[in-house]
Amino acid sequence: MTFNDNARVGGNTAKRRGGTVAAIGGGTVGLGAIIVLLFSAFTGTDLTPLLGGGAAPVGPQSGGEEIANCETGQDANTDDSCRLAAASLSIDQFWAERLDGYRAPQLIIVDQATSSSCGTASNATGPFYCPPDETVYVDPTFFSILREQFDTTAGPLAQLYVLAHEYGHHVQNLTGVMQEYPNNGTGPDSNGVRTELQADCYAGAWVAAAGEQVDENGTPYLQPPTQTQISDALAAAAAVGDDHIQAESGGVVNPESFTHGSSEQRQRWFDAGRDGGVNACDTFAVSGSQL
Repeated sequence: MTFNDNARVGGNTAKRRGGTVAAIGGGTVGLGAIIVLLFSAFTGTDLTPLLGGGAAPVGPQSGGEEIANCETGQDANTDDSCRLAAASLSIDQFWAERLDGYRAPQLIIVDQATSSSCGTASNATGPFYCPPDETVYVDPTFFSILREQFDTTAGPLAQLYVLAHEYGHHVQNLTGVMQEYPNNGTGPDSNGVRTELQADCYAGAWVAAAGEQVDENGTPYLQPPTQTQISDALAAAAAVGDDHIQAESGGVVNPESFTHGSSEQRQRWFDAGRDGGVNACDTFAVSGSQL
């Protein structure tokens, strides 16, 4: 998804935080490691001990620095960190228009590694939302890893789909979904799967309306997505399907161990949000066969 070059994005409140080196398996990431990273990316769980490495320990951290050289849409189009920071303005505006009492989460652009109440944030854990902090953590180098070592472009819209998915979890925290439907284990009909698919749907709803949010001068932040960009986002959704991850790891696809949904489900619910908006995203209201 492309920002309008003259859109003003300097008012974002994203912060850069970290600075502790995160090592993964001696500095190289193979297919097995990428599978761990993909699984971590949408669970918020640091699985790097499985790689024989992992992020170096970090102490509690707070604050952070503003994202440098991030003032216009042109800046956002050329830099991953600025793209994420700029997109937060659009996503926050989208939800403020649709959810009474919405308050924006903090967005932390992770520099190598930083700590959170939910554990270490790094490119090893991937992007995640931490409810106690009401904060989304993203290390942009995660997308570079996907581009270089896993057959995916991880293009602009794929990146923003991931970000909007995590903001969807923040909305679930604000609306009480997380409290009403706590984790009840794994499986194709589990609360965890329904929670993740709803976040995918929310991401799709934002993508469909992303051209409607405007800066202080009335300039839309983003141009409507192209079909190629949508396909890239759908490919990212498929890549983090439970069945795809299990198959790529060489194991048997076992729906009873699903935590996030299949590739088909993740794509379908993303499209449901694009087609029907936020009101089409009640994954808790449908039967297991419709999920």
